Amino acid sequence: MPNPKGFARKTCLNPSLSFQLFCSSYYSLQASSPKTTLSPQRNLLSSPPMASMLQPQIILLKEGTDTAQGKGQLISNINACTAVADAVRTTLGPRGMDKLVHDEKGNTTISNDGATIMNLLDIVHPGAKILADIARSQDSEVGDGTTTVVLLAAEFLKEAKPFVEDGVHPHNLIRSYRTASTMALKKIEELAVSIEGKSLEEKKQLLSKCAATTLSSKLIGGEKEFFASMVVDAVIAIGNDDRLNLIGIKKVPGGTMRDSFLVKGVAFKKTFSYAGFEQQPKKFLSPKILLLNIELELKSEKENAEIRLSDPLQYQSIVDAEWNIIYDKLDKCVKSGAKIVLSRLAIGDLATQYFADRDVFCAGRVAEEDLKRVAAATGAAVQTTVNNIIDEVLGSCEVFEERQVGNERFNIFSGCPSGQTATIVLRGGADQFIEEAERSLHDAIMIVRRALKNSTVVPGGGAIDMEISKYLRQHARTIAGKSQLFINAYAKALEVIPRQLCDNAGFDATDVLNKLRQKHASGEGPNYGVDINTGGIADSFANFVWEPAVVKINAINAATEAACLILSVDETVKNPKSESAQGEAAASAMAGRGGPAMRGRGGRGMRRR
Repeated sequence: MPNPKGFARKTCLNPSLSFQLFCSSYYSLQASSPKTTLSPQRNLLSSPPMASMLQPQIILLKEGTDTAQGKGQLISNINACTAVADAVRTTLGPRGMDKLVHDEKGNTTISNDGATIMNLLDIVHPGAKILADIARSQDSEVGDGTTTVVLLAAEFLKEAKPFVEDGVHPHNLIRSYRTASTMALKKIEELAVSIEGKSLEEKKQLLSKCAATTLSSKLIGGEKEFFASMVVDAVIAIGNDDRLNLIGIKKVPGGTMRDSFLVKGVAFKKTFSYAGFEQQPKKFLSPKILLLNIELELKSEKENAEIRLSDPLQYQSIVDAEWNIIYDKLDKCVKSGAKIVLSRLAIGDLATQYFADRDVFCAGRVAEEDLKRVAAATGAAVQTTVNNIIDEVLGSCEVFEERQVGNERFNIFSGCPSGQTATIVLRGGADQFIEEAERSLHDAIMIVRRALKNSTVVPGGGAIDMEISKYLRQHARTIAGKSQLFINAYAKALEVIPRQLCDNAGFDATDVLNKLRQKHASGEGPNYGVDINTGGIADSFANFVWEPAVVKINAINAATEAACLILSVDETVKNPKSESAQGEAAASAMAGRGGPAMRGRGGRGMRRR
């Protein structure tokens, strides 16, 4: 057929091929044009929708806020906790190493106490701070096991990390961990041995073993038997009283550790004294003791008083009145029959000489803590006035003496009727050594008090941890599902204690753990733990390596809770400091400093009229 308009005729045999040619040519034309852009979501012939361009951006948090969330954030928290645990890992056990911490003020601390190190580290990571908190709570609640609780929490998290990376939901792990924790605590109560119903001497021996186990990992571990008996005597001396401050620890540099001694009563350093003090008696038998909270000092009128005199002779009467007031106070103290007068406030030179002339011992500016301990021990009541002093408010003791200890003089009250206080006087070389000895004795005192109250002990040396681990592994075999793996991971984490004990002592941890697993699996030795002396395994109960059950119960409880808490966090939001608030504070400070100065300069520059 002829083409009337002269167009070239094209024959299309395949309609789909024609459509493809049309599309490809259209896209090439659009690509060559700089004014038009194509989007696969939009119609080729439509313009971009205006609604999407005008939609406002939603801002929830302040600019500069740092947010991190998801699996990566959880793994970051686990890594931070593991790093913190690595800092105290080597301090565990009798062969644990010490840490030297040098703070910004220039103070040096040498310690292997977990809570002390965690406090000094000044951790800034919000997740890792939880480990410092549980170490602090373990220290205040039980006294020992601070390194143990940090290691257990970090190990629980370390074992959970592969599951988190594989996409397991954290709440599945948390549920299994809590189940395993409950079973572990029940097993500890089953394995614990009671010391109830024993005689006082038997109890003392058992408590000494607990104290020696605690002290074996400390700096004073070489003299653990010497200090263990001292600690037990001190705790038994205060009886059922819960106040820890009734056991005083006084530090005197010099001498050796063996020069330390226990006073079943109160001892404190001689206070500042005036002339006449050396004339006072330094030893009394069965004296009466008066405790005051007033100043015995000749002073002029405190207030800004104005006195007008018409006769110069009247001035002498005012001076005489001041003297009569102080003499009246001193006379009432002596007439009360007290031979020892202690005051929290100053006792001046006049009063010191007055008491010396009448064979009365006095000491002023006594520390409030020491005064309270004297009151608890002697039965005296602190008085705020010297009027109407009766015998009921006076205390007594069998012997009072002032004794030289090293370069210090100590006032010592012994044979007190109530007997509810004790004082340990520590001797040693360097100040840092005595400080660490004090921290070690604090842990031992807490342990003995807990053992005395809860009266159940468990074998130490990693024995109880291995037995619980075996028990949980056996239980895991009876469970179907993923929780079997999680409880197995919890059981494996408990083995960190015996493993770390071996590593810190330089033994082959793999070999020792295999022996322990074999011994516990056979059912022969639930009490078998690491033998630090030989590098093998031994019956911890037979070797008197004991610890109160409450230490292990508290440690597992706190470590599990901390691990579950960290696993439940999936987002961290760090709010920046408000720059405007800082700017306002700086501006107000500048105004406060610059205001008066500016006015002063303006005043001097003005012309006088």
